[in-house]
Amino acid sequence: MAKILLAEDDDSMRDFLAKALKRAGHEVLVCADGEEGLDAIGEQPAQFDLLLTDIVMPGVDGIELARRAAEIDPGLKIMFITGFAAVALNPGSGAPTNAKVLSKPFHLRELVDEVARVMAA
Repeated sequence: MAKILLAEDDDSMRDFLAKALKRAGHEVLVCADGEEGLDAIGEQPAQFDLLLTDIVMPGVDGIELARRAAEIDPGLKIMFITGFAAVALNPGSGAPTNAKVLSKPFHLRELVDEVARVMAA
């Protein structure tokens, strides 16, 4: 299973997603914002298989987190969870072009299935 860095600023959503991913067998490190996510990635590059991040967060947003994480670890797979998919898909956003976007609302099964697809790619 995958080692996932989950960056989500909403406490209840973060806990909910982490529990679902752990139940599916993944190892999950949670971060409350993009700054924490950058710190985690910078501590040990290449320790994560997947960055799963919300886009809209205070401070360092998910797009900036993903962009900088991809510079630190080019092999890192990236998946956005957001209610603002058009922002992530905008070519001028700076988001990594190979990132997957899962639009809210979604069912937890969709999340687990999409993570499996991204990891298999």
